[in-house]
Amino acid sequence: MWLYKVHVSLAGSDHMRVTWVTDDEHVQSMVEYGTEPGKYNAMAKGESISYHYFFYKSGRIHHVKIGPLEPSKTYYYRCGGHGPEYSLGTPPAKLPVEFAVVGDLGQTEWTKKTLEHVNNRDYDVFLLPGDLSYADGQQQLWDSFGRLVEPYASKRPWMVTQGNHEIESIPIINPEGFKAYNARWLMPYEESGSFSNLYYSFDVAATRIIMLGSYADFDSDSDQYKWLQADLGRIDRKRTPWVIVLLHAPWYNTNTAHQGEGEGMRKAMEELLYKARVDVVFAGHVHSYERFTRIYDNKADPCGPIYITIGDGGNREGLALTFKDPASPLSAYREPSFGHGRLRILNETTAHWSWHRNNDTDPSVADEVWLDNLRTSKGCWEKELEHRKEAKDEL
Repeated sequence: MWLYKVHVSLAGSDHMRVTWVTDDEHVQSMVEYGTEPGKYNAMAKGESISYHYFFYKSGRIHHVKIGPLEPSKTYYYRCGGHGPEYSLGTPPAKLPVEFAVVGDLGQTEWTKKTLEHVNNRDYDVFLLPGDLSYADGQQQLWDSFGRLVEPYASKRPWMVTQGNHEIESIPIINPEGFKAYNARWLMPYEESGSFSNLYYSFDVAATRIIMLGSYADFDSDSDQYKWLQADLGRIDRKRTPWVIVLLHAPWYNTNTAHQGEGEGMRKAMEELLYKARVDVVFAGHVHSYERFTRIYDNKADPCGPIYITIGDGGNREGLALTFKDPASPLSAYREPSFGHGRLRILNETTAHWSWHRNNDTDPSVADEVWLDNLRTSKGCWEKELEHRKEAKDEL
């Protein structure tokens, strides 16, 4: 049995999804797991699919949901009833929690260096705001990407959203796009009440992470907009004080690359995020690093999210080297280098963000900032309560 491209993702409360690919169509979609090496006292079954893209046919892509799992625990597992043993770490149920954040990853030597740097220090969940394999229709590159990330993605949950390089649409044959992405990277959209694998949410240790689809419909009549509005409305900020959003095309950008490509989505959805007091918005697409101050509607606003572009994972297209000059006062730090970020949420009031530039041997901390939670910021939350009261009065 040839088993490869193993990765794990979060799949609802206390559960994770194990995904892998086999060339043998008769391998069972099952995962055995336990808390000791070689001792599997639990087993779960799932499903498998395959897809065609022109003359390419994928292997059997297996998705198995395991759990319930205990937080902050190491589990050992094997797939399909045989093969090698893997281990995964479950994220904590309570703060602190640490996220590694990398966009526009690709599969170059720079990509390998970025992943090595991420792996030098432990983290709980890996977040990727779009542009994974850079296959662009060459389906074998999805296979090589799966092999590249397996040593990392089989150990910690990888949570991703789509970028433009995942679309791969072709008139008549695949007009809607995202065939490979949806088949290979199944995210917990059903568990979060979403209508599409292109947008969803999940909770980790008092933090709501919302993954939005830059390439799904987003206007006020769209399913994504209505889902986002409902999802934000369901958050109990006393239990879940932190809200983080990821999307692909940045809403704010002073690089000359991809100017204005996120503007339509910003105009449609920014008010929802602002009124919900979203703390941070991560984006990719621009192959550079940039951190903004808190913003709402193109103005500095202490109650708006901090916007961070981190499309610098190592992709084959290279860096976006040119920024507009002079710099906007809203842009706090910008640099055209490959690297990765770390968001460590310490408690309900405080988090720390750091961006680690790729050097030849070690990651170098080039930018960092302490973040105050907007839910516990008295002025911002009182302002939001006033908005809610006004809306209720209008009804």
